[in-house]
Amino acid sequence: MTDLQKSQITTLREQGYGYATIANAVGLKKDTVVAFCRKAGLTGTKAQGNDRITLDAGFCLHCGNLLQQTPGRKKIKFCSDKCRVAWWNSHPEAVNRKAVYSFTCAHCGKSFTAYGNAGRKYCSHACYIEDRYKGGDGHE
Repeated sequence: MTDLQKSQITTLREQGYGYATIANAVGLKKDTVVAFCRKAGLTGTKAQGNDRITLDAGFCLHCGNLLQQTPGRKKIKFCSDKCRVAWWNSHPEAVNRKAVYSFTCAHCGKSFTAYGNAGRKYCSHACYIEDRYKGGDGHE
């Protein structure tokens, strides 16, 4: 169990959520949550009502703060723009890059890929300059 999960359990328990609800929200087993709550002194209060409360808020992917979702709107993943930018900068592999194109350089013949530009001809600026100005086409 991470420190982030411990703080999330504490926050949710103080808000009156039950062990099973917290376990589902944090991604741990119910027994693990119960054991932590006993150790941390978070027992003694019964969850609000006997039915299972569905926790639809979630947590910020970067800092782990509890998020407040607005009904009828898209579910948010981050508590602020600062957290959103920090998370995406630290997880570049999670970016769904759909506009990756493969080419063969018009000058050197090397194959290369480019993101977001379907009209590339050269693998580098150096190849462009070499082909454009030193290519021997008589326009020097």
